[in-house]
Amino acid sequence: MTARWTSRGRGDPVTLVVHGLGATEGEARLPSSGLPGTRVVITLPGHGSAPDAPPGYWNYGSIAADVLEVAREVGATRAIGTSLGAGALTRIAAEHPGRFERLALMLPAALDRPREAAQAEVYRRLAEAVVADDGGARLRSILAEDIPEGVDVGGYVGQRASALSRLGDALRELPGAVPVQDAGALAEVAAEVLVIGATDDPLHPAEVAKATAAAFPRSRLELLPSRAPMLTHRRAVRGQLVDFLS
Repeated sequence: MTARWTSRGRGDPVTLVVHGLGATEGEARLPSSGLPGTRVVITLPGHGSAPDAPPGYWNYGSIAADVLEVAREVGATRAIGTSLGAGALTRIAAEHPGRFERLALMLPAALDRPREAAQAEVYRRLAEAVVADDGGARLRSILAEDIPEGVDVGGYVGQRASALSRLGDALRELPGAVPVQDAGALAEVAAEVLVIGATDDPLHPAEVAKATAAAFPRSRLELLPSRAPMLTHRRAVRGQLVDFLS
């Protein structure tokens, strides 16, 4: 296992939290705020204190295997995944339909089709910016484009740029990867599922959130009117997660 994890709280239920690609430490912890029981926050390779990912790691099979190993080790019965984390949990659900009782999938980026051209272009620009010899200026500029006007994010852009600077391989490999080959495999999933999407997020299209929710037999879809809901709708997201998982 190449992932790391930290535990907060105690007792049941045990909820696993899986972050998105390039998440800062604050972003990774955010979905666990206010939840009952034990919250186990995973740190994927190339993030935070975790080691860099080994060659060939950045596919949903490898990531899901790491997440599943942690879930078994800590006895998690519930899980929250954001973006890449949502894809890993979707993969686990397809292969182990009874593994979790409840799943919250936030901002899914893909389901059973590779990312659309517009999404792939953003990944390409980010990957090129990671290797640019400019002290991270281009990377910070690209990330700043997605900050909604009037939202104070403090040092977020610099923190996220620093996180992504270790993830060039992931930015190149993930656009062609899919969580599941056939969404029909999710029809046997027993878990209750909450899917949280956004109407205007270029990397997490609303259509993917809708398709993800439709693939699970016991699901609910919430769409937030935002380009960056984790920045503009944190309180609403936290409330939806607490209501669903409490």
